[in-house]
Amino acid sequence: MNAFLRPTAVIDWDHPEVSAQARRLRDGSDDTHDVARRCFEWVRDTIHHSIDYQLDVVTCRASDVLTHGSGFCYAKSHLLAALLRANGIPAGFCYQRLRVDESEDRCSLHGFNAIHLDGVGWYRVDARGNRRDVDAQFTPPVERLAFSPAADGEADFPEIWTDPLPIVVETLQSHSSSASVLRNLPDVCLASRQFAPAVSVRTGE
Repeated sequence: MNAFLRPTAVIDWDHPEVSAQARRLRDGSDDTHDVARRCFEWVRDTIHHSIDYQLDVVTCRASDVLTHGSGFCYAKSHLLAALLRANGIPAGFCYQRLRVDESEDRCSLHGFNAIHLDGVGWYRVDARGNRRDVDAQFTPPVERLAFSPAADGEADFPEIWTDPLPIVVETLQSHSSSASVLRNLPDVCLASRQFAPAVSVRTGE
């Protein structure tokens, strides 16, 4: 479980501002479920989704997401994992494959988190940000994710990764505008599932 708690170059919870925000969210509570909920709701509601708010800056590292107050779903998951890990709560990364637009066949990965909660085990949450057609909530043990893959080509991957997928990090770090990221959203081939190198465990373990 230590791998789901460690700081990394992207999940830099040891950054002073990230650790300070984590302490603020924990303040007054010793209940890990409550702290996890606070972290989730704060990222969901306070950090703006780049596309929903038409913001051009591209963030990847948790500290940069916090500084700019915005990011794609992947970046928001990086910050949420950092805040949770800073509070001693194991957190990993999950992905779905979703259609980019109903009018076209193009798909891309959608990123969110899994939190290991006492008495529950791994519990998946999606802090991408709610809107008219999205209502993601923290209601363990019942999942309330933003999306439910159903169309041809879509998929809900059961793995929980200790680190963000390399293709996700590469996409965020190699593009300087949201428009460029949108044109080059990360995707995987369902037939080959080329996720390596990545460590994963099955949901529920």
